Amino acid sequence: MNETSKQRTTSTVIQQADERLQTLLPSIYRDRTDEVQPVSMGSAPLAFDVDGNVAWDRMWGSFCDLAMAGGPPHKGKLLEPGTPESILAEPTRYAKVCDEIVRGIEIAARLQAAPSSSPGWLRVRCKSHTMAEWLLRAITMENVSVRLEDGAILLPAGPAFRVEKEIKNVITVAAKTTHYWSGHLIRLQQLGVANLFHQLDSEAPLLQPAWEIGPEDAEARERIERALEDATGLQATRHSTKHGYANWIGLDCGSVSSAITTMRRLVASNVLCRREETAIFLPFNPIADPQGTRLARTVSELAVSELSETKHP
Repeated sequence: MNETSKQRTTSTVIQQADERLQTLLPSIYRDRTDEVQPVSMGSAPLAFDVDGNVAWDRMWGSFCDLAMAGGPPHKGKLLEPGTPESILAEPTRYAKVCDEIVRGIEIAARLQAAPSSSPGWLRVRCKSHTMAEWLLRAITMENVSVRLEDGAILLPAGPAFRVEKEIKNVITVAAKTTHYWSGHLIRLQQLGVANLFHQLDSEAPLLQPAWEIGPEDAEARERIERALEDATGLQATRHSTKHGYANWIGLDCGSVSSAITTMRRLVASNVLCRREETAIFLPFNPIADPQGTRLARTVSELAVSELSETKHP
């Protein structure tokens, strides 16, 4: 393929990703994402009821823009679940954390929740499989760990979670994303999202992180990082201690706007992605993509570097 044909093909892939993103977005963002800025409204203070419990349903009059739309992610760094070891060490504290998150999600997001059989996770039942898939993508971009499980999502919990910090983070992101799904995506739009997910899965399954990563996967990680660097010209963040995650691979896009644009296009192309500052984080899955071939190809087609573009669409 000559250079002109390659550029034309890449342009087509980008256009398709941008069109699919519009299908995923609530109607309030259609054709106005230029106006959305990654600036937080600030954290809402805790409110309490007459019994001294946190009144999770009375805390928010509005929410920050979705990270999916180019708004600020709810968390600057990824919120991860507690480790099995920490949960075994503090089972009573862990149970209290789970109880409070379940209570908050049920009254703020109006979704049923319960501790999962997997340590460190809470199971939140969604109203449809499409809703669960959409929340998976939206919450990932908010930098809160989330997994998909049979029409439900799993959200993180741990014994070290504090009411005013991590517990609030989980409840807020559940309430925020559910608000946009239920309040700003009408039934016809939700059907369009369902059709899009079906089409995307027919082309290639959703690429998401593998949750069981061991030392034996280190070689695969290095191989995939090199493949990404060679294909995109971007630098992996493997040498940065603040960007170390077992099941995510970071790439520095050079600017916040470039990272936002790349992240959103990748999610619209069935690759989970999230952002921390100028870096995007891509799913490390040595089972689904052992050579990183699909990841490298998709990112190379959609990635925006600081040199090529400085304003996200």
